[in-house]
This record gives sequence, structure tokens and C-alpha cells, in this order.
Amino acid sequence: MGMTVTSFSQTYILSSSSGQVTAGVLRGQRSRFQLFGDTMNTAARMESGGERNRIQVSQATAELLTEAGLARWIVPRSTKMFVKGKGEMQTYWVRKNNRSIKTKAVDQESGLSTFDEEAETEESSETTEEGNRGIETMNKTERLVEWNVEVLASLLEHIVGARGGVVNHIQSLSKAEKNTGHGGRTVLEEFIPVIPLKRFDTEQLERRQRTTTIDIGQEAKQQLREYVSTISEMYPDNAFHNFEHASHVTASVKKLLARIVNTNEGNGLATSIPTDGVDLAGHSYGITSDPLTQFTVVFSALIHDVDHPGVPNTQLVKEKSRWAQIYKKSVAEQKSVDIAWDMLMSDEYAAIRACIYQTEDELRRFRQLVVNTVLATDIADKELQALRKARWEMAFQNVDSISESLDDSVESEDRKATIVIEHLIQASDVSHTMQHWHIYKKWNQQFFMECYSAYKQGRADTDPSANWYKGEIGFFDYYVIPLARKLQSCGVFGVSSHEYLNYAMANRDEWVREGENLVQHFLAKFNEQNAHLEALP
Repeated sequence: MGMTVTSFSQTYILSSSSGQVTAGVLRGQRSRFQLFGDTMNTAARMESGGERNRIQVSQATAELLTEAGLARWIVPRSTKMFVKGKGEMQTYWVRKNNRSIKTKAVDQESGLSTFDEEAETEESSETTEEGNRGIETMNKTERLVEWNVEVLASLLEHIVGARGGVVNHIQSLSKAEKNTGHGGRTVLEEFIPVIPLKRFDTEQLERRQRTTTIDIGQEAKQQLREYVSTISEMYPDNAFHNFEHASHVTASVKKLLARIVNTNEGNGLATSIPTDGVDLAGHSYGITSDPLTQFTVVFSALIHDVDHPGVPNTQLVKEKSRWAQIYKKSVAEQKSVDIAWDMLMSDEYAAIRACIYQTEDELRRFRQLVVNTVLATDIADKELQALRKARWEMAFQNVDSISESLDDSVESEDRKATIVIEHLIQASDVSHTMQHWHIYKKWNQQFFMECYSAYKQGRADTDPSANWYKGEIGFFDYYVIPLARKLQSCGVFGVSSHEYLNYAMANRDEWVREGENLVQHFLAKFNEQNAHLEALP
């Protein structure tokens, strides 16, 4: 991103454009770091048409904000401006007070920022909107709740906006709601290998591109806040599988969805199917063209570990827990779906449901996406993983580029979309392994603490510290790095997918060097915390 600022004492003119830049250090008596390129030139020339105390952005920056679900941040200028070397350009003003201080603080504290997940913790003594509590008076969980509420509310606004603002009462769907998820089948039995996604005709797509977000109303917002707050309370105080982890996964899903690229950018998503009246791919097989799909994947990330027991499914089956006897396999995942779904279906959350779906078809699609997405987070079941691998190979036919695939049927497009969603949530569930080293190290320690605590409680057969070092190397080699390669090879996420693979490989190398010492540090940390707890009265 290129940005220029002209300061007039306590005022400013700021212009921004987005694109590639070249960076370098200019030598001489006044050495300085500087950015060069067309992006910087555009930003500098836009400045002449700026206004004091206002931020102006280019079309390229506006498109990135829109893709990130932040279209409400900007408003187009009423007239185009002339930019030297560019001609007439449509530029945009950034609205003031776009983002609450609460959400900003949560992003900074927990590393949940869409564009910089490794942000350092910063404190803020500012207050939120009138009538709300100051950020300094909220605890960490409350701040995470507010962050999740804002993310989900924004996605709901897009769903409602795509419908033209229609939010009718859904009493007519009460019977369908009661039957959905309660047909005598388990969640796993509801799984289907291919989810038929929504198709849109040309007119619908054009209208959707023109549609602005619509306020979902105070009742729906309050219900959403109560729902997310209750979900947070249903996450046990595990070291790893807790509400902060769920929020971290949600942030990663949001980031990956924002980075899904367009079909015309050479990413292999172009389809040869005639598009006269039917959009098969949207921007990636329907994932980005349908706000309901995006909301559901983010929602599933939030609820995927609700009431997690802190031990793997194999232990639950061995202990013959009540849930294990009901579900047999994927125990924790199925339980999370049932708990979160049953709560959402209660009368007190009717306004939320009316925003999510208005028809029985939308209800069924919402349910199926939740089921498939949450079940995809069970990566320990070898049978399920083998089925996913076979479906991946069927969908992408072992080619490096999706555009080389010969099967362009509608079912093939849906299969690809279904599998991409599954891999998106899987990558997000272990996203700490594909981020900066200090993020990986933090969450690896938390997971160790949880596993070692289970062992000390007699809920694990072997001491995890004995094989933790080698086990992490194997996890990188046989799961994380192959998964990162799939994100790259499927082409959906463009060049940004390279960073996931690069971080995964870098963390693997760093773990090889530092892992053995870190395991000893983890053990010492556990013993220190345990001794402190035992010393408490």
C-alpha cells in the first residue's frame, strides 16, 4: 500500500492507494528508507485533490476493503478526480469512527487483526460508543465476545443486504427448524461429500455488487451478543481448547475468506462452463458470492470446540462417556454442533435466525454447511482423513492448477467448493503453526499444557513430553506442510497462500533447532504453575 501525508500543524491530508511497491534505502548525508513505484506515484498525485482532515483512498484500496467485508468504511466521492498520468479516477473517502475501540483493542491483545494477526498487545484507555463500557473495564473474554459480535454482525448485514433488506418473521419455518438436526440421525450421519451451493443469475450478481450493507437492527444485535456471550461461557477453561482458541480460529477463517481472489487473476479458478445466467464459481465456486456461506464458515469456527472436554475423542471412547456412546466417533465435534445448534434454535434467538435464513432451502444449506465445516476439524480420525484425501484427489485430479481439470460439471464445482471450505477450516484450526514463531510457540505450549494435564489426571496412557519434540516434527511433515501446500496448489487464495507454507516450513526448522529445549521449558512451566496452585489455601 502506498500512502502520502501532508501535515498542516494539527491537520493533515492523507491519500492511499494499494498495489506493488519497491522499497530501498537512499544513501547520502540524509539516508532514509523510501518506497517507489506506480502505487506511490498514484497516492502522491491523489493528494492534490484531497481535503484537510480526510482520508482519501483509490479504487484498488476500496476493493481490498470491500473484499475484507469493510465496505461500510468507505463512501465514493460524488465526482471523479483527475490524476496526472492516470486520467479520471473514482476515489473514496474513509468514513470517520468506523471501528469501535473495543474491537481494536481485542485485535491488538489477542492477535486477531485480519491484516496483522501478530500484532503486539497495546493498552487503550479510550471509551467506546456512548452508553457502552470503556475497554479498560472489560476483561479479556468480554473483549473477545465483542470482537466476535462485530465480525458476525458485519456478515449478517451482508446477508440481509443481499436480500434487499428483507427480514420477515419466520414462524412458517418453525416445523422445519424443529425437524432440522432432529431426524433420528447423528451429526456425522448428516454429513454429505458435496454441498450444493447457491447459484446466482447475472442480474442477481450485478444487484449484489451494488448492494450496500444494511443495519440488522438492535434486537438482532442484542441477541447476537447474548448468543456469543453464552457460547463463550460454554467453553471450559482448558489451556488450549478454549474461547480464545475459537476466536483465533475465527480470525484465521475471516482472513482466508478475505484473501480468496477473483477468477480473472490467473489463479486457476476460471471455469469453461457457460455462464449465461448462472454463476458457478462466484469468485471461487460460490464461496465468496454467497454471504450465507461466508457467515456459516465463520460461525462454525466460533462454535467448533464448544464444551470441549480437554482430551481427544479416542480417550472419550475409551472412558465410555455418555457422549461417546451416543456419537461413537468425532465425539467432541458432534457434541459442539448439537449444543450450539439447539441453543440457536431457541425462541430467544429468533431475530438472529431471521437474518441468517428466510426460506427452508436457506435453513437446510445453513445446517449442512455447519455440519460439514465443524466435522472437518476432526483431523485425528484416520478414516475421515482418508475420505477427504480421496475427495481432494477426485476434485482436483492431482493437477497443479485447477484450470487443468477436465471435469467442469456443476457437481464438480460444488465438490471443489465443499473441499476448499473443509481445508480452510482445517488450516485455521492449526493456523498458529503457519504464523510467526512466537505465535506458534505460545499455542504449542498451551496445547502441551492441556495434554500433560490430562496425563497427570490419568486421562492419557503415555507421557506426552516423551515424544512431544518428535511428534511436532511429524505433525509438520505429515499434516501442516501438506495442508499448506494444498492451500497453495488449489489456487483459491492467490499469492497470499505462499505465506502459510513459508511460515509452516520456517516454524518446522525453528522447532528442530529449539524444540527439545522448549519441551523442557514447557515441563518446568507446568510444574511451576501446578506448585503454585497446590500452595493456594
